[in-house]
Amino acid sequence: MADYIVGLTGGIGSGKTTVANLFADLGITLVDADIVAREVVSKDSHGLNAIVNHFGNSVLLDDGNLDRAALRELIFNNDEQRLWINNLLHPLIRQTMLKNCKEAQSNYVIMVAPLLFENGLDRLVQRTLLVDISPELQQQRTIHRDRVSAEQVKNIIGSQASRAEKLSKADDVIDNQGEISALKCKVSALNTLYLKLSSSA
Repeated sequence: MADYIVGLTGGIGSGKTTVANLFADLGITLVDADIVAREVVSKDSHGLNAIVNHFGNSVLLDDGNLDRAALRELIFNNDEQRLWINNLLHPLIRQTMLKNCKEAQSNYVIMVAPLLFENGLDRLVQRTLLVDISPELQQQRTIHRDRVSAEQVKNIIGSQASRAEKLSKADDVIDNQGEISALKCKVSALNTLYLKLSSSA
């Protein structure tokens, strides 16, 4: 049972998934906010049933799963409905993530959350780790990876906390502008630190 949680975050295209997987390779359990967010609205879940009760069957696909595009359409320009969705899902996501952290078998657990600071999830963890790259590289990598326009990437980056804000809040920072081999060394060193911190916690 892991009581020591490290919150891992980073902007789009920063490489936080790569960093998270390097920790997983060292035997550390990952709890990923994006995966949990999908789980809490999976078919027949409490979250999905509440959404259907509120919006009706138009948010369902033929197979009974959530039609994300239809839901996005309904809440896109509607602050009230978006607030309703956030009030429903954020507590569910938090509860599930904390439950998964508690059940983890490794000495500490990595909570992967793109919006760790923005959604106040940093309050749930003992330490925070930011994967940092320059906005230029962020843009370059995301355009290349997701085949999206520079405009779209700018909008996504703009909707997240600023780089300066995240750097000022993070306990640890991995500069991910170099090679993967350098990244492995940094993760290994942090793993040693976190094992020490978790054993004395």
